[in-house]
Amino acid sequence: MMRLFFLCLGYASLALGVIGIFLPVLPTTPFVLLAGWCFARSNPALADRLYNHPRFGALLRTWRDEKAIPLRAKLIALTMLALSYGLILWLSESRVVRVILAAVMGSVAVYIATRPRPRDEAADLHDG
Repeated sequence: MMRLFFLCLGYASLALGVIGIFLPVLPTTPFVLLAGWCFARSNPALADRLYNHPRFGALLRTWRDEKAIPLRAKLIALTMLALSYGLILWLSESRVVRVILAAVMGSVAVYIATRPRPRDEAADLHDG
C-alpha cells in the first residue's frame, strides 16, 4: 500500500516539476527531488531513470549524495527567484501578498545560497 502511495506521489511531484518549468511561480527542483525520493521507495527503476537523466541527473545525484548545489544552479535559482518576485511586485497590488511572498521567497533564497557546493566543484576552485 505504501509503495503505491509513494509511486503516485512521485508521479504527481514529477508532473508538478514539469509544469514548474513553464510557470515561474511554481518551483521545479523541489518537486523533482521529491519525485526521486518517492521513486526510490516505490520503484527503483524509475528513480534510476530520473537520477540518470541527461539534463537533471547530475544535479539530483549531487543533492542526494552531498546535499550540495553547484554554483551555476544556485545563480540560476536565485536569479529566477528575483525575477519572479519582480513580476509579483509588478502584477500584485496586495501588500499582504507581497510581504508573504517576500518572506517565503527570501527564506528559499537564503537556504539555496547557504547550501555547500559539490566537493569536486570546490576542489576545482582551489586548484585553479
